Amino acid sequence: MHLVLAAILLVGPVRFHLPPLPAREAYGNVLIDRTTASGPVKAVTFSHWSHRTRYTCRVCHLELDFSFERNGTEITEEANRKGRYCGACHDGKTAFGHTAEHCDKCHAGDVVTADYKKVDALPWSLYGDGVNWTRALAAGAIKPLASLSGDVGGIQLDRTLTIEADWNFVPAAIFPHAEHERWLDCANCHPSIFNVKKKSTRQFSMRNILAGEFCGTCHRRVAFPLNDCRRCHPTMKNEPQL
Repeated sequence: MHLVLAAILLVGPVRFHLPPLPAREAYGNVLIDRTTASGPVKAVTFSHWSHRTRYTCRVCHLELDFSFERNGTEITEEANRKGRYCGACHDGKTAFGHTAEHCDKCHAGDVVTADYKKVDALPWSLYGDGVNWTRALAAGAIKPLASLSGDVGGIQLDRTLTIEADWNFVPAAIFPHAEHERWLDCANCHPSIFNVKKKSTRQFSMRNILAGEFCGTCHRRVAFPLNDCRRCHPTMKNEPQL
């Protein structure tokens, strides 16, 4: 009995600390201030939810070469005006362009909250931004484009992985490739995040994930947060207070 209690303490609040979550309206919003933090131009606010209704993650994070890391992409106004990065869509045709009258729509200087009335009809989630995007996509409630060119390509893999936990009182995690492929490309995860060839997943643990590695690349600030334990560990009876 004492050994079980000791083991529980090891995976409880003493060891794991989930990053604090913002309000629903601000979850998934990113402040891009790589070149504006100390200059006269205000930082850019990027809302994931408003773009997710129109495009899958693959479009920005593969075709347009946006890094998963905030401020990890060298976006410039010049590049945007040449049709790169944001400019691929914000050209005055597909979406509002890079002209003076639209500057404050992006350069808000703070993580502004979103008007969620536009997505209140979508399947509900208790965590993150309050929307179950996987169900919304599967049900056809949203129809985001998977490619700007129309040619998605890639390998289609419908394989569900069962990932055993390190502790016998924590049930296995389930990873469904198919659900992730609706949003992403194989190249988004392999080999940079999950290097199967080099067996980097041997270090796969909640500690690494909470540090922003592996699943934590997305499931900390944009995709449903790690608080939603049963989304990955479906047979978990009592969700631990991580």
